[in-house]
Parts: sequence; C-alpha cells; structure tokens
Amino acid sequence: MIIVLKKNPQPEQMNRLITWLESMNIAVHSIQGETQTVLGLVGDTTHVDPEMLRALDIVADARRIQEPYPNASRRLHEDDTIIPVGDTQVGGGVFSVIAGPCSIESEEQICEVARAVKRSGATMLRGGAFKPRTSPYTFQGLRGHGLEMLLEAKRITELPVVTEIMDLSQLDLFDEVDVIQVGARNMQNFELLKELGHTGKPILIKRGLSSTLQELLMSAEYVMAGGNDQIILCERGIRTFETATRNTLDLAAVPMLKKMTHLPVIVDPSHATGVSWLVKPMAMAAVACGADGLMIEVHNDPSRALCDGAQSLKPEEFDDVMQSVRAILPYAFQRTGG
Repeated sequence: MIIVLKKNPQPEQMNRLITWLESMNIAVHSIQGETQTVLGLVGDTTHVDPEMLRALDIVADARRIQEPYPNASRRLHEDDTIIPVGDTQVGGGVFSVIAGPCSIESEEQICEVARAVKRSGATMLRGGAFKPRTSPYTFQGLRGHGLEMLLEAKRITELPVVTEIMDLSQLDLFDEVDVIQVGARNMQNFELLKELGHTGKPILIKRGLSSTLQELLMSAEYVMAGGNDQIILCERGIRTFETATRNTLDLAAVPMLKKMTHLPVIVDPSHATGVSWLVKPMAMAAVACGADGLMIEVHNDPSRALCDGAQSLKPEEFDDVMQSVRAILPYAFQRTGG
C-alpha cells in the first residue's frame, strides 16, 4: 500500500501517522519527491482501510498496489533513482561504464587494466577477488589479497571499484569497496541481501540465470526493506535452450524494467554472450534500448586469463567499443528520454 500525503505535510501529523502504522507491525518508508511525499507500507496491510486513511487531513490519497515490491516499484517512486558513486553516478542521464578483468590475478595486471580502461573512458573499475566457479578445481580468486590489489588500483587511478561478495563472512573486507556486487548465483541469497540492506553502500544485483524480472525486483526489495535504496540492476543474460552463446541476452528486460521500477539498469554483454566479438554489437544495442550503463570484461592478455578469457576484450578492443558507444549515446538518450 502507498499513502500520498498532501503538499507540505505538518511534521507532527506525519509522525503520528507513521507511529500509528508502525504500531501495527507495518514498516513505513518515506520518500520525498519534488512535489509530494509518499509513504510506502511494507507488511500485512489487509487490516488498513484506505478509505479511512483518505479521510485524514494529511492524506491526499491511499491505495493498494499490485506489485509485491513496493519500494522498488515505479508506482511508489516515479522519479528515476540516481546512485552516487565516488565522483560519478549511475542513472540520471550519466552513462556509466564498469570495466576490468573477470578476476584479479596480480597487482601488475589489475593496475595495468585499470589505467587502460580509465584512458578509454570507463567510470568504474571491476575486478573479481572472490570467484564463484562451477568446478571446485578451477581458479577461485585471490580473495582478501585480491581485494588489496583492487584497492591499490583504485588509489592509483581514482576509479571507484566494483567487486562481488559471495558470503556474509566476507562483508568486513568490503569497507573500502564502492559498489558491492551480488552475482547471479547469489541473487536469491536472501540472508545476504538482508544484511546488505544495512550497509548504506550501493549494491549491484545481477539477474539470476533463470530468474524473472519480478524475482530480480524482489531481490532488490530485500535490500531496500533494510533501508538501503542504492540498488543498481544488471541484465547479464539468462539461460535458454540456445547454445551458440553462453547465455541469451534479454535486452527487452531493459525497457521493461524501466517501466516497472525507478532503479537504474545496466547491461553486461560479456557474461551474456561469452564471446568477445559479440560484446561490441550487444553493448551498442544495450545503449540503444535505454540502459544506464555497461559492465564489460577487459583483460590485458585474454588468452592467458585464469577466468573467462574467451569473453574478455583487450584494452584496444575496449577502446573501440567506447568510441562506438559514445557515437550513438546522444541519439539513444533522446529516444529513451534519458
């Protein structure tokens, strides 16, 4: 349920209303827009009468919403959410590009790639320290040591960093990480999502391999219910019967999510296709359909990469992608209203 308050509500009246709702074990999230204040109610609201609420002096409207994700819903929050990250942002007309290697292999490697992607225009640096792998015998990442290398690359380039967390026990290591990534396999790790709701850090949630858009938004809702509304959604391809590509990139998800939610949406064409030469056309297509950004894997020597070399771009290939993206970006933003 949402409650739309009248313009310039009296603080005392609003506090009394919130206290009364909370006394019924209903969580109340207040969102202050440019022209109105909206209260989002989370919990069992079956015994709350919208007609009674509308009769209150402070209330302009009260209505139930169909979506089970009130905090993430576009109905509750009409304005696009902008996520500040360091000296940049995600959403709000700023096109973000997160680039870097799938896994951190050495300090020399991550720093070399970081310098290269920054020269080409990347706004954030990605790099995996903890790696979820299908086989227990493949490279699992350098873990805490890898995070130290990533933070050194951050100090050298001043790029904000994005890296994946796999378990709650690792959270203390992420104090200096700018954006915490929840990978596709952890999208429905609800205990992890709950805890990330208390961090106050931007959280990038990748769509699960076989997840619906509603399930993705429900995962965002878990984080937002804890008080953290700094969520970035990432379309990274889903599993279908097609085997020519690693996954099937669902670009229709981008405009659909834009209609369903106010949260920014980025696209990862690297994991979606698994093929390096497909990254450029899919990156351009993601721009054209209204994505707020891209997440691209870049490695200085993909043929020797310890993880996902086949989908990684060389720095010069990434630079070529960035030039193509910049060429079509103004036209794409005009069409999508960005």
